[in-house]
Amino acid sequence: MAGYLDHYGADDARREKQIRTLVIGLVVTAVVVCSLVFVFHNYRQERQVKKFFELLAAHDYKDAHAMFHPGPAYPMSSFLRDWGPETGDAGNYQFVPYRWPYGISRSCGPGVMFTVRYGKDQEQVLWVNRDDLTIGFAPFPVCPANGHPPVSAPGLP
Repeated sequence: MAGYLDHYGADDARREKQIRTLVIGLVVTAVVVCSLVFVFHNYRQERQVKKFFELLAAHDYKDAHAMFHPGPAYPMSSFLRDWGPETGDAGNYQFVPYRWPYGISRSCGPGVMFTVRYGKDQEQVLWVNRDDLTIGFAPFPVCPANGHPPVSAPGLP
């Protein structure tokens, strides 16, 4: 015959276990979400630069010029001089990583800076505007928001 106090405290233990599981789940979810935001923060801009170099590799200079917007005084002839077939194989490009924890891009105010190696040993710092995803030359070599220059990590090619 079961006694009145045989199940005393069982409900409290079950409630504590549920609360502990909920708190651990929320902490793990928050860590995963923060990690994903940190890793993919500049994903759209990185994809835009990749698309730009894919257009250059396909010799679609008209569409590539439409994506590249450094200003009205940059005609197609200047674009072809800087990015045309004479510069080498634009399909063979690579992002130059920044020092940890930045990855391959650096957020800088209303845009994102990338350092890209391409063609015949050329390296260029590009700027992608966050609002309209237009690409251009970086307006400054150092991000004034944080004062750090775009320097590649030591030991990397």
